[in-house]
Parts: sequence; structure tokens; C-alpha cells
Amino acid sequence: MVHPSGARFPNIAGRAQEPSNNLRALIEAHRTVYAAFGKALHDFRGSSSESDRASRDEERALLAICSYAAVAEGDRLAKARYLLEIEARGELDLAEHMQAVLRSTMWNG
Repeated sequence: MVHPSGARFPNIAGRAQEPSNNLRALIEAHRTVYAAFGKALHDFRGSSSESDRASRDEERALLAICSYAAVAEGDRLAKARYLLEIEARGELDLAEHMQAVLRSTMWNG
């Protein structure tokens, strides 16, 4: 896999690379609230309070992924790939995002 930045992520044959159900659920939840946020922004009939709420929901969902302690290889790869997609859109821009990612790496098993 090649990220828009040019970074390469090899597929390592023979290793479990499927993300856990927990991480899949977090990613799907973020995709759902991200779509709702986009709809709220483009819906001219919607109030600013609706788009503000949708923005907060999207931020919480993204922070949940950033905070997720990806221990298994499949989770680490899926989390990194998804966050790189978000970053490529310029949307991984809050200090809280980076703090959450860094804290998630300090998992003690």
C-alpha cells in the first residue's frame, strides 16, 4: 500500500492482518458520523446547532479511533491506514488527535 505522502506499507503474507471487531466498529461509527456531519454542513435547512452537534459527534468518533490501543498487528495496520486517510484529507489536525494516538501507544499488557 502507498500513502499519498509516498510512504509504503507492505503486506506481510502469512500474518493475521484483519482488524478486530472492536476497531472495525469504531471505524464504521466514524464513517457514519462523518457522513452525517457532511450532510449537516450541506443541508441548508439545517440549523447551526445541528452541524455543531454533528461536528462534536465526528470529533468524538475520531478521537475514539486515535485512542484505541491497537495491540494486534491487524489493528495497528488498520488504525494507521485509516488515520493516514483522514490525515491526507487534512482532518487529523487537532492537538487532541496526536495526544490520543501517542497515549494509545503506551498500552501496558
